Amino acid sequence: MNVYLELLAREASAVEFEGPVLQARAAGLDTTALEEDKVAALKVRAMLRRRAKREAELSALFDTAGDLAGLTDLDAVLEAIVQRARRLLSTDIAYMTLHDPERGDTCMRVTDGSISARFRELRLAMGAGLGGLVAQSGTPYNTADYFADERLRHTLTIDEAVHEEGLVAILGVPLRLGTQVIGVLFAANRSARPFVQEEVALLCSLAAHAAVAIDTARLLQETRAALAELSGANTVISAHSEAIERAADAHDRMTGLVLRGGGVEDVAAVVTEVLGGTVTVLDDEGRPLVGQAADLDAGVFDAAQSSRALGRTVKRGGAYVASVDVGAAPLCTLVLRTEQLVAAADQRILERAAIVTALLLLFRRSVAEAEGRVRGELLDDLISRPDLTGLGDRARRLGVDLDRPHVLVVTRHEGQRERAAFWASSQAALAHGLATTRGDEVVLLLPGDKPGAVARRVARELSSSLGRPATAGAARAAGTVSSAVSAAYREAQRCADALIALGRSGHGASAEELGFVGLLMGEGRDVSGFLTSALGPVLDYDGRRGTALIRTLTAYFGAGGSLSRTADALHIHVNTVTQRLDRVAQLLGPDWQEPERALEIQLALRLYRLRSHITDG
Repeated sequence: MNVYLELLAREASAVEFEGPVLQARAAGLDTTALEEDKVAALKVRAMLRRRAKREAELSALFDTAGDLAGLTDLDAVLEAIVQRARRLLSTDIAYMTLHDPERGDTCMRVTDGSISARFRELRLAMGAGLGGLVAQSGTPYNTADYFADERLRHTLTIDEAVHEEGLVAILGVPLRLGTQVIGVLFAANRSARPFVQEEVALLCSLAAHAAVAIDTARLLQETRAALAELSGANTVISAHSEAIERAADAHDRMTGLVLRGGGVEDVAAVVTEVLGGTVTVLDDEGRPLVGQAADLDAGVFDAAQSSRALGRTVKRGGAYVASVDVGAAPLCTLVLRTEQLVAAADQRILERAAIVTALLLLFRRSVAEAEGRVRGELLDDLISRPDLTGLGDRARRLGVDLDRPHVLVVTRHEGQRERAAFWASSQAALAHGLATTRGDEVVLLLPGDKPGAVARRVARELSSSLGRPATAGAARAAGTVSSAVSAAYREAQRCADALIALGRSGHGASAEELGFVGLLMGEGRDVSGFLTSALGPVLDYDGRRGTALIRTLTAYFGAGGSLSRTADALHIHVNTVTQRLDRVAQLLGPDWQEPERALEIQLALRLYRLRSHITDG
């Protein structure tokens, strides 16, 4: 017996336990008792080996639990479980399927040792194949020969995948969380092999640890996702809070500007400082009040119309447009051009700025209209009641010095009366003059001593503002302005009438520039008809042939009827002058040099020259 204890002590192989029996037989001794001792020793050896193996498995399970506890990524946990299962059971392959609640089956999630792509993409319906049976019943199953096992419900898809992978012996155990089966853990061989109870118990223990680790990793993943979502929400809330504070600050600053008497430029500066980029402010006609409008395309103006219709900011390309209207008529438009994306909350700042700008313009317009009424009443009195006392004092209170030289301008137009009146009032206020409207006339009294230049400027700028021709006649208010305005008004009226009669609508001129025509012309005179009657054939001949008969006639009358002086003035031969005058006689008739007819022709020539001079001017 002692010899078997020594063999057990040094963990001898099973073959070595036959040695003492063989030696006793060789010596001729009875081996019955020795045989019994050998059997008892082998039983002890087998028990010790099972315990050692169990200790190794428990140690491996303990290590596995520790390893799984240290993993936080779900995919890493699943891979570790499958790799450890394959290593503990020494199988060819290990794999795991997880339950898919949306489709009601289990899907292959991770494999270790697999060689088939079809197998790695396999899905198992509940009750189908070995894995489906384990998932449905929640009970471990194993088979030494999968295809020969009639307990299993075989399907073509599963069998083809298992065959392609080359599996024969398969063990599957459920992954449980309480009473819920969340998946199946498998160990399999590519040759027939029965799985003993200890291997089933070992894989079940690993599956228990794995289920807890999977649940922990999943909870951690969900927690991280929730934290990330909370972080994103916090970022959004912080950004929104900052936007609200920024908007409130901008609103307070713009309100303060209005209370301190700030202007449109100040509001634009606040928007630029808060939002960056550049700001252009357009009036109701799309003309720039702040910034440059030269590089604005048609899309900006379409966006302004959309902004007024929607009541919010509209984006076009790299521009953000906010526009405000009053009574369906546009009042102002703000265009913010920036390379940065402007958030919706910051777009409200631009909208508030547009509203503040509109209020400033309305206030400015109201002030201008009120001041315009006062200035208009004074100019009306200067025209209609020049003897009224106190006119000079009223003018001084408005900043108008009636002792300085002034020009009286009468403008005729067919545009919008309100716009023309507002334009005239603004011009008068800027120039320290007066303005009023009288029917279709706009009348201005402006400082200056060059009526022609003032008339042309007024005609040009008012035509641009109205989008329609405006004709301006001007005259000096000579002497004391307060007593000369009425006479200058009548002279400017005649000048404007003459321009219209001459067909020069949209132009401006002074009475001095028109000369005697301004005194002779009145409303209803047909200048074009008079020119056609007096010079029509000659004008037509020059137009068709490119000749210079009109020029020759002008030089002839200017030379007092002298052929030689006419030739000298035109730098041509006397015979040429004679030939041209003969042609004039053919066109106008033989009596063209009779005194009465000659005076009519000379007057027509003067009107024609004046008309051409105005056109050139």
